[in-house]
Amino acid sequence: MSITDTEKTVRQGLADKSRIVIKIGTSSITHAETGDLDLIKLEILVRELCDLKNRGKDVILVSSGAIAVGRGQIKLGHRPTKISEKQACAAIGQAQLMMTYQKLFREYGHMAAQILLTRDTVYEELNRYNALNTFNELFELGAVPIVNENDTISTYEIEFGDNDSLSATVSALVDADLLILLSDIDGLYSDDPRKDPEARFISFVDEMDESMLRMGKETASDVGTGGMRTKLHAAQIATDSGADMIIANGQDFHIIHRLIAGEQLGTLFCSRKGQV
Repeated sequence: MSITDTEKTVRQGLADKSRIVIKIGTSSITHAETGDLDLIKLEILVRELCDLKNRGKDVILVSSGAIAVGRGQIKLGHRPTKISEKQACAAIGQAQLMMTYQKLFREYGHMAAQILLTRDTVYEELNRYNALNTFNELFELGAVPIVNENDTISTYEIEFGDNDSLSATVSALVDADLLILLSDIDGLYSDDPRKDPEARFISFVDEMDESMLRMGKETASDVGTGGMRTKLHAAQIATDSGADMIIANGQDFHIIHRLIAGEQLGTLFCSRKGQV
């Protein structure tokens, strides 16, 4: 795949990013057969994040998975459909998820901190101010904030997202300069590649327009809820706030250091701050 000079320059600059938000989807950290955590993948993820910390970067992890993990813990044989059932699974799963993250981060000499947000938190001025103060204090302490929607209180992300928009909003809140969305897709295509063999992979987006937004295709899996439409919406939020954003495949979390090194992987959306 050829690469333009502009894309090459932007990708080379990723190594200098100082505040990075990484979002992972449910399907990237759980076993499809059971919904239980994939501990091998989680350990690789945490090692990658700790290495970024060791390089002096601020790191935020936005992690889905609480509902799926809770579902696995209680051996629920079906995907929960009732909101109350999803919230109960989230309450059980979030505790298990954070316990696992904290254990793994400690093994590599770093601290994990939990931040649960609701949509109102980031849109109401006082709550937004308090959340930003918490993030900044955690950065000063050297901790890695692990963010999720507070599914036991709010149903917004349960019904409409998969933390894609939340991760972009967090990026804007903390003035991050890079957002990486890791999911079960390689990036943005001109059409759904599963249905259209002629679909073209798009490596670099320097301007979001209506034709780009029309490329958003909804996807469905047994554990996740996010689709390309939510990811393109996240790209709008992130790039408008001054962050570059990458959509990439989270099958192998080693991709994180490869992205930071500037390899041509995933779809890179260039920051639009100053352009609009």
